[in-house]
Amino acid sequence: MNENHYCVIMAGGIGSRFWPLSKISKPKQFLDILGTGRTLLQATYDRFREIILPENIIIVTSAFYRDLVFEQLPGISPAQVLMEPMRKNTAPCIAYANYRIRMKNPDAVFVVTPADHLILKQDVFLNEIKQALEIATSEKVLLTLGIKPNRPETGYGYIQANTKKLPGKPDNMRKVKTFTEKPDKALAKVFYESGEFYWNSGIFIWSLEAIMTAFKQYLPDVDSLFASRPEVYNTTEEMDFITGVYATCKNISVDYGIMEKADDVYVFFSDFGWSDLGSWGSLYDHSDRDKKGNMVRGGNVFSYNVKDSIINVPDDKIVVLQGLDGYIVVESADILLVCKKEDEQRIKQFVNDVKIAKGEKYI
Repeated sequence: MNENHYCVIMAGGIGSRFWPLSKISKPKQFLDILGTGRTLLQATYDRFREIILPENIIIVTSAFYRDLVFEQLPGISPAQVLMEPMRKNTAPCIAYANYRIRMKNPDAVFVVTPADHLILKQDVFLNEIKQALEIATSEKVLLTLGIKPNRPETGYGYIQANTKKLPGKPDNMRKVKTFTEKPDKALAKVFYESGEFYWNSGIFIWSLEAIMTAFKQYLPDVDSLFASRPEVYNTTEEMDFITGVYATCKNISVDYGIMEKADDVYVFFSDFGWSDLGSWGSLYDHSDRDKKGNMVRGGNVFSYNVKDSIINVPDDKIVVLQGLDGYIVVESADILLVCKKEDEQRIKQFVNDVKIAKGEKYI
C-alpha cells in the first residue's frame, strides 16, 4: 500500500431520517442498519483498509461521539480521530482534515467519504478509488465518483458531465459541467433521459495540494481560520483552537463552496451498487424482502395481509400487524413510529414536533 494514500471518513451526522432507530445519542453510522453484524462506520473502515494503511484512515466526527468511535474501532489511535465541536457541513470538516494531514504528510493524496454508504460491488468500487488516487497523484485535479442512474431519482444530487472522452484517461472519466441539487420529479426525468447526468455520491478524491489550493481560491475565509495557528495542530491546544474556529466558520458544503466553482473537476462514473442509505426507503430498496414484499427485522413478528412494508422491531417484542400496505413500522426503546412509506420525507417534521413537545430526550 502507498504510504501517501489516506482516507477521511466523515462520521458526524445525526441520521434523523432513520428515526426512531437513529437518534442524536447514537446515529445511524454507529448502528448495524443492514443486519450484517457490523455498523455502517465499521463497514466503511473495513472497506478502505483493503487499500489504505490503517494508520492513514482518519475519522472526523462530533466530539459527542468520541467514545462511540473508539468503542467501534478499537485499534484506532487518538491522532486519527478529529472531533468537531459543532456541525458546520462538509467544507469545514474537510478543511480541518487538510491541516491535520499536512502536519503528517504534505504529499498526501486522499479520498473523502461519508461513513454511512452502502457499496454492494466492493471490488469494482475499490478499483475505481485506486485508479482515481493514481490520477490525483500525478495531476492537480478534483475528482468525484458519479453513479449511473437507473431511475429518475429525486433524492440525490446530480452531476452533469461532458460526453466527450478524455484522451489518455480512463473511459469512464469525464469533465464535470455542472452540479445540481436534488431536482423535482420532472427535472429528474429530464436528467435521467439525457444520459449526461450522474448521481452525486459525495465521495471525493484529490491531492492535499489540490484541495488546499482550491480552498484558498474559493473558500479563503474558511481556509484562513484553520490556517491561522498551524502550530497548535496535534497539541493540547488544538481542541480549544478548533472550537473557536467552528464558532466563527460558516456552514457550507464542499460541493457548493468548491466543486461547483472550480475548473479542474472530473467525475468517474460507475455502477458499484451504491446507495447513500439516507432513508428507510433506500434501506428497503437494498434489503431482502419476503414474498409479500416486506422487509422484516424482528424475531417475533406476526403479519396478516401485510405487504410492501418496512418492519423493524426488537427481537424480544411480539408484534402483530394486520392489513398494512406500504407502511414503515419501527420501534426503538420507548418510541413507536407508524408512517406511510410514501410519506417518509415527513419523518424530519415528526422528529421536530416531538422535540418541541417532549424535549430532546426522544430524538
